[in-house]
Amino acid sequence: MSDSSSSGEDGAHLVGHVHLKVRDVDRAVEFYRDVLGLDVTERHGSFAFLSFGDRHHDVALQGVGADADPPGPGVGLYHTAFEVASGDALAAVYERLRERDVPVSPVDHGISKALYFDDPGGNGVEVYLDTRADRDQYHWEGVNERFDPRSLRVD
Repeated sequence: MSDSSSSGEDGAHLVGHVHLKVRDVDRAVEFYRDVLGLDVTERHGSFAFLSFGDRHHDVALQGVGADADPPGPGVGLYHTAFEVASGDALAAVYERLRERDVPVSPVDHGISKALYFDDPGGNGVEVYLDTRADRDQYHWEGVNERFDPRSLRVD
């Protein structure tokens, strides 16, 4: 998959965690817990560490105060992305976002179906379903089409 020769035993092999600065750490904890299913593993002052269960933390949240500047349009992190295992799970995340009146953009990329939204601190988030094997399409071809996530529900 990679054109790089730096992979292997002496290179990094996974993203260990994402550290996000947020205005209100309690509000962010509630959001990531209720929308994505993360659990709090540890709290220290303005820091919270959340996990999907296998590691100490997958997401670290740092409260920086209500008057902190928002993320900017220039160079920097665009979004974090979290993969779900099924279309039903993606539809469930969509429904939880809608219940909270969170603006969300559903985009079908051909190789994935994704939901794009901001967390309460303004950090960009993507939740996606990898559809490459199901569609026998393994390379992104510049496709960005809207779709209805509710159509993925298995009832």
